[in-house]
Amino acid sequence: MARPAPGWRLRPLAALALVLALTLVPPARAGQTPRPVERGPPVRLFTEEELARYSGEEEDQPIYLAVKGVVFDVTSGREFYGRGAPYNALTGKDATRGVAKMSLDPADLTHDTTGLTAKELEALDDVFSKVYKAKYPIVGYTARRILHEDGSPNLDFKPEDQPHFDIKDEF
Repeated sequence: MARPAPGWRLRPLAALALVLALTLVPPARAGQTPRPVERGPPVRLFTEEELARYSGEEEDQPIYLAVKGVVFDVTSGREFYGRGAPYNALTGKDATRGVAKMSLDPADLTHDTTGLTAKELEALDDVFSKVYKAKYPIVGYTARRILHEDGSPNLDFKPEDQPHFDIKDEF
């Protein structure tokens, strides 16, 4: 039996990539040069310590906050999230519980959603999609989503198994 040529598995992928590239990129009009594709900052994982560096205390640093383990760049809302601003307590951390409860109480400024009511979970999903995802770029994810407390990889991590996680919200 003849063996397939080396790289045979890559050819269909290359063809698919070419088709997608040709159909998703609009053609330049006559006399116009195509614009380069705009890219945001690279998406990365943040430990709690790394995320805390972006709390709005430093004027020259971006301001980040996380909701549902998704890290958003809220720098454009500096008047709300910057130093001394009304929602500054939410920055530099995963404040999922606080967002769900509409609370700035330090005890609520955590990722933990244990014990939230159905109404609070609904509010969380609403604010997550209609405020944060609609207004602010995603710059990363919290490491807690995919790592154990000791830093080792959580091989059982499945986004669809996370509490109140909907994969369509992410990608």
